[in-house]
Amino acid sequence: MAKLKKTPMRQCIGCHENKEKKELIRIVKTNTGEIFVDKSNKSNGRGAYLCNDINCLEKAIRSKALNRSLKIEVPEEILHELEDSMKE
Repeated sequence: MAKLKKTPMRQCIGCHENKEKKELIRIVKTNTGEIFVDKSNKSNGRGAYLCNDINCLEKAIRSKALNRSLKIEVPEEILHELEDSMKE
């Protein structure tokens, strides 16, 4: 019998639901302090995951979960980029 492959699961920092990794948006902080949305999900650095839902982003901003997860203050321009990518 073939073994079933384990599906990678991650927790959204906004709603705290566990979902498949490919369903979530990954935000990365590199060693140099650069923060960006990781479209490939393979960039090196500290990552945080969010649902593709504007409500989850708003919860993460209000509770400062994104800042805590990345261990740095997230600039407004990154937050606007996230909002724009979720609206698409």
